[in-house]
Amino acid sequence: MPKRKIPFGIIGAGLMGREFAQAAARWPVLLDLDVTPEIVGLCDTNQALFPWYTENFPSITIVTTDYRDLLASDEIEAVYCAVPHNFHGDLYTDIIRAGKHLMGEKPFGMDLEANAKIMAAIANHPDVLVRVSSEFPFYPGAQRIVQAARENRFGTIIEVHSSLRHSSDLDPNKPINWKRMVEYNGEYGCMGDLGMHVVHLPFRFGWIPQNVRALLSNIVTQRPGTDGMLVPCETWDNAILATEVQVDRQQFPMIIETKRIAPGEINTWYLEILGTEFSVAFSTKYPRTLRTMEYRCGQEQTWQEIDLGYTSAYRTITGAIFEFGLSDAILQMWAAFLDELSHGNQMLQPFTCATPEEAACSHRLFTAALASARTASVVEV
Repeated sequence: MPKRKIPFGIIGAGLMGREFAQAAARWPVLLDLDVTPEIVGLCDTNQALFPWYTENFPSITIVTTDYRDLLASDEIEAVYCAVPHNFHGDLYTDIIRAGKHLMGEKPFGMDLEANAKIMAAIANHPDVLVRVSSEFPFYPGAQRIVQAARENRFGTIIEVHSSLRHSSDLDPNKPINWKRMVEYNGEYGCMGDLGMHVVHLPFRFGWIPQNVRALLSNIVTQRPGTDGMLVPCETWDNAILATEVQVDRQQFPMIIETKRIAPGEINTWYLEILGTEFSVAFSTKYPRTLRTMEYRCGQEQTWQEIDLGYTSAYRTITGAIFEFGLSDAILQMWAAFLDELSHGNQMLQPFTCATPEEAACSHRLFTAALASARTASVVEV
């Protein structure tokens, strides 16, 4: 039976726009979905990016530097938007008001005010599906943690550690880009850029911080500009957030880390949950390995390692003995978005993409973290 095609427009043809495009090109590897994306529109202010798309995706019929051309087109049903944070408030709101389903990049607004504007548009257009890009929870190891949370296996939670760490900004000669400029990235710095990935699963589990003590670091304070001269680099490079969570009569610490300067870490997502009955840890540094420990009173405490292989939320042609990677996680995330768009709460599997409500929670946390850093104190979220 032919698959239903959902025509997409891409706003922001850079790195993540290409990642969506490659996921669309790989769509035939998914075995069970009866829906497929079709890229028909493309928008970016940098026209040099266009040839790669138009040469590889003949379905594209609209190429423009004005995103309003995509929103005005009856050919386009959904939009993927990957633009600097300062554009989120206006673009996301316009996309939603145009009745286009939206997958948007985090943090869903440069600040709390911009996020509130987006959330208001969502409330006024309940027929539009809006989700937030966050692919790491689709790794098989992360999905096993999701399963453990559904089964309430942890017992009393002792503590949680969640982090995303980069290292490329360790080089002080790396030229400045928009993520290092407050006017484009926002005051959140690394929290806005990386934080949604880190809080996606804890928030999905209902672990919302009550308060935060934030340690924020601006390590490289100057970088070369376009002319090679040093210019101020004002955004936070690293953030360590010590938070307290209270849920189901339990109270436990949750440590959240977002770091652009973590020596030796290329792009490492990590989640560890320690409980009195079951503990688990997964890192994308070792994508095939899940560490677990089951404990029963009086028994030995022994961590074990499970070799996961390729066991994804959505079945693919790839054999289970092979290794899962970032491109696979992005494909799985997009499968979840189109599955929910096409089938609502009758999805093939129950794990959805990050929601706007979870993004709004992240804004409250990051705003409180900024206040905590300014006052060197614990701040209520």
